[in-house]
Amino acid sequence: MSEFRRIVMSSFLMLLLHFPAADLKDYSRIVRAGDEVTLPFDNVIHDQDECESTRWTFRHSRLPGVTLFEDGQIHKEAKAKSDRLRVTEKCSLVIKEVTKEDAGQYRCRQFRSGEQQDPDSRVYLSVVSMTEHQDNDEVTLDCSVSTDGWCIHPVKWLLQGRDVDNDHREINTSQSPCSASVTFLTSLFSNTYRSELFTCAVTDVFTGEVHLFPLSPQSSDATTTGTPGLLRLILVSVGLAALVVTVVTVHIWTRAKGSKKRKTKNLEQNDEDEDEVNYENDGGASASV
Repeated sequence: MSEFRRIVMSSFLMLLLHFPAADLKDYSRIVRAGDEVTLPFDNVIHDQDECESTRWTFRHSRLPGVTLFEDGQIHKEAKAKSDRLRVTEKCSLVIKEVTKEDAGQYRCRQFRSGEQQDPDSRVYLSVVSMTEHQDNDEVTLDCSVSTDGWCIHPVKWLLQGRDVDNDHREINTSQSPCSASVTFLTSLFSNTYRSELFTCAVTDVFTGEVHLFPLSPQSSDATTTGTPGLLRLILVSVGLAALVVTVVTVHIWTRAKGSKKRKTKNLEQNDEDEDEVNYENDGGASASV
């Protein structure tokens, strides 16, 4: 029954986005907790200074609405997180160090001479949280998505980029709307190894885009592909190769320098011996006369 309800809600929201009201533009953003996100606004009035004609508001189904930005400055109602908010030159709202409490609906409106200008911009922000819990000899990885009340984004864990399916009998999986977990023995994967193997995949039901979040946070975008372990291996290999080349070069240079010194010393010794022989020959000739 819950699965049927999720499908119905998903279809309903998809229809809302495909057939939005004439005075509203909808967007969806899914980010990881701790990251930075920019909430777009494409219909900015260009003759305003410091976005003084723009108003950003936030609402959550369980909380009263809050004004975040108005009259060119962060609103007093957003004082608790004012240090994490800023507005760009194009009046987009930037949120730093996103938390799951930031999940919800954000709406941007513009006014000219007190009259609201169409269309509005509405952004659905969803926040992904990932945790790792160890209980004796078992490890559980959890991935969940916080949204504005109803959550219908499918979530699943990937192992080396593939679904954790029945072929991995040593790994137990569980899924529910907007969350997924995997449990396995600590001996199966080391701490470093599992942080590189497991990825949480979240599908945005509004756009169809799949967002990939590695277990270990990366400085780059979450959907960026790569193999951190392989990169470290390459860097270590290059470093060792450079060290070997340096040692060999110094060794060759030292031997060459020592050989040159010995050669110079031998030449000087030969010159001294030759001078001594010539002197003795000259002395012998004088005695015979």
